[in-house]
Amino acid sequence: RDAQDTFYIEDENILLRSQTSPVQARTMLKAGGNTPIRMICPGKTYRREDINATHEQEFTQIEGLVIDKNISLSDLKGTFDAFVKHTFGEKTEARFRPSYYPFTEPSVEVDVTCAKCDGAGCPMCKGTGYIEVLGAGMVNRNVLRMCGYDDNLQGFAFGIGIERVAILKNRIEDIRNFYTNDVRFLAQFKKIK
Repeated sequence: RDAQDTFYIEDENILLRSQTSPVQARTMLKAGGNTPIRMICPGKTYRREDINATHEQEFTQIEGLVIDKNISLSDLKGTFDAFVKHTFGEKTEARFRPSYYPFTEPSVEVDVTCAKCDGAGCPMCKGTGYIEVLGAGMVNRNVLRMCGYDDNLQGFAFGIGIERVAILKNRIEDIRNFYTNDVRFLAQFKKIK
């Protein structure tokens, strides 16, 4: 199966989106290559996944995009190092691994220390001590050119699954708990006013 395989609704000729990335492209096209961009886009996404403790077929994704002068991979790394420390605590480590995404180059996967085993290795993290939280990379130069940007601007983009962040932050053992409609599961979380 393709990495972006999704669900088709046969009766209506409808395709459920596998990512929120098209919002980034529309934002760049609207800016016409003239404006720096800093944007966040949340939305529901659907993928044909093998369901397990860290994967679900429906999830909320947040896409982000930064375009400006002198943006580099170190800006991306610094942004996510700060995000990981702020969200999961100072002891949590972020790991960047090379990856492939069609619209970024270079591309990385960002992993964080497994919240269940604190990096020792367990079934949830498949013994690695880390769980992937997002994919990211530098926006491919050809994508920028097609959206009207010249070679003086560059940027980074990312996509993060919010449920995966929630299971790590709250030490939830199974992502499927979000979709069981069990009030006992929801009762453990504080109300935000």
